[in-house]
Parts: sequence; C-alpha cells; structure tokens
Amino acid sequence: MVRVTTPGVRLLPNAITVLALCAGLSSVQFALIGNYPMAIASIGIAAVLDSLDGRIARLLDATSKMGQELDSLSDGISFGVAPALVLYVWHAEGERIGWVASLIFAVCMILRLARFNTLIEDTEQPPYAGEFFVGVPAPAGGLLAMLPLILELQFGQGWWSHQYTVWVWTIAVAALLISRIPTLSLKTVKAPAKAIAPLLVGVGLLAAAIIQFPLVALAIALVLYLAHIPYSVYRQRWLANHPEAWMAPPRERRAIRRSSSRRRLGLRPPLRRVVAGAAQRVRLQRGEQHVARAPRTLANDKDRDNGRGPRRRSWRRIGLRKR
Repeated sequence: MVRVTTPGVRLLPNAITVLALCAGLSSVQFALIGNYPMAIASIGIAAVLDSLDGRIARLLDATSKMGQELDSLSDGISFGVAPALVLYVWHAEGERIGWVASLIFAVCMILRLARFNTLIEDTEQPPYAGEFFVGVPAPAGGLLAMLPLILELQFGQGWWSHQYTVWVWTIAVAALLISRIPTLSLKTVKAPAKAIAPLLVGVGLLAAAIIQFPLVALAIALVLYLAHIPYSVYRQRWLANHPEAWMAPPRERRAIRRSSSRRRLGLRPPLRRVVAGAAQRVRLQRGEQHVARAPRTLANDKDRDNGRGPRRRSWRRIGLRKR
C-alpha cells in the first residue's frame, strides 16, 4: 500500500518545530520582565514540542532534509541560547564570569548538536548504538541548566542559588553535553502489553503532580535523570561486551544477563529433580549419560559371588534373619 502525503501534512512537523523555537525564545522575554516561572515553562514546552516533531514526521512519512536542519537550529536556540540568556539575566548582574559561563554553555550546546548530526549519517556504528545518546541530549541539557533557578523558586535562596554555584553548575552541564557519556534514548523503549495499564496510571499520576506541584515534579525528574547516567554507562558497556544480545528482544536479554552474572559469580544452574517414573531420562543439558541397568540374570549373580563384580548382600553374613 502506497501512502500519499499531502503538502499540508508534510508541513505539520516543521510547524511544530517552529512553535518549539518560538517557545524557547519566549523564555528570554519572560526572564527580562522578571517572570521566571513562565521562562522555565516555556523551555519545558519547547522540550515537549521537540520530542513530538520527529515522531510525527516519521509517522506521517514527512521527513525531509530541511526539517532535520530546522530541528537542529531550533534546538540550538531553544536549549542553548535561551537558557544561557535566562541564567545571565537572573544571576549575572553584569559580571564577566556570568557572561563567560553563558557563552560556554551555548557553544557546547551547538557543538553537541553538530556532533549529533554527524553521527546520524555514520553507518559503522554497532546495532545497539541507537539505544543511547552520546552525551546529554539538548532538551535535557537545557532543563538541567535551569535546575538552580527551579530550586530557588520552590525553596527560596540557599547554597544552590549562590552566584558561583550557578556558574559552576552551568559549566558542568555544558561538559555533560559534549562528553562521550552514554545516556538512554526513550525512542527505542518498548513497553510490553502487560505494562500498558500501569504505565497509563503512572502517566495520570505524573500529570496530576505536574499540575499541582510543577516545580517540585520538574526538579525530581531532573534529579532522577542525573541518577540514571551510571546505569546507562553500565548497560552500554555490558552490550559492548555481549554481541549475542545486540539483536535479542528484551526478554532474551534478561536471560543472557542472568546467565552471565551467574557464571561471573561461579554459581551452577539449579539441579532438576528426577520424578518417579523418569529415572532413566537422559539429561542432555548437563551432558550426563545415563547407562541403563542390565537385566538381572542367574549368570550375573554368579559373577558377583565369584568376585567379578560388586557382591550382593547376604543376610547371613550381616547376622540378620530374613523374614
């Protein structure tokens, strides 16, 4: 079946990208008038729209080279330039160190996006490379840079809102953007059929938390994202050392991981008990060969009595009387 895509449908992903760009730039305007909650919300809206445009383009078969370049430019402005300017307006107070930190963050964001575009065209990557980002992705980096501002709006001033703490944090996030640290990509995550209902309940609870406690929910989400990085590094290294799991589905991957961890600890697989009536069953899994017993005959009994084989029990020799 050939899918026909109308020009209006092909325009939809690019329109969403432009909306994300407008939302990111609006955060600067909100910061200039002192409305910092709306500045954070604008960057959050830009992140949501950025996660939708690519998926919609693939679903509608409306991907294009122009859309790819527009998406990169939008990400660079919405999550690189806009957060840097918001932080500068909030806490720089005209100091040069603040402007230097803002420049470092914006430049690292642009470099991260340029590297991402080159990796898309790289065909020599291993099959598991699509499950990870190289470094922190642009939307997550833009929101992570705003974490000190989020904490001040929610909990007031503290060590997290100190001027030099903010700029050190900004440079640290910039370093995560251009680092080679792998982070999980949600694009390849597939939920099993049994987990759909619990996931929908979790989405409802998350929406309720964002509506009632937006800043707290966003801060917790960002902290959890930072906490997942060690697991992502471990998973990427494990996949690199186990080529047999590259093309395996999630259930088989779990089985391979359990077996590899059992071999590393020196443990043996659990023994299977032999049930009644199956004593002569051959256990091929353990490599055991079961030799069937020869039928008992009078010649075999004489050979055992003459010392040619294991001797039979004698009730008289033991001193017991056979009933």
